Amino acid sequence: MHWVIDVSYIGEYKLKLKFENNECKMVDLQPHLEGKIFEPLKNISYFQSARLNKDIDTVVWPNHADFSPDFLYEIGQPVNN
Repeated sequence: MHWVIDVSYIGEYKLKLKFENNECKMVDLQPHLEGKIFEPLKNISYFQSARLNKDIDTVVWPNHADFSPDFLYEIGQPVNN
């Protein structure tokens, strides 16, 4: 099981995430923004409001949309710290 310890916006629908094992990965969430809860995230300004929620150890948005940290780890592409 993985958890996110840091998040930063890269551009478009991409985030750079740092995980508990100190691996950094870039995730492109554009193909995963389906469904009512993720609809607001299609607005780039809103997508940029992504924040780390330390209570659930993943990325969240103001409307409480979130992705499983294990899912984010799986789809992420390794990047340098």
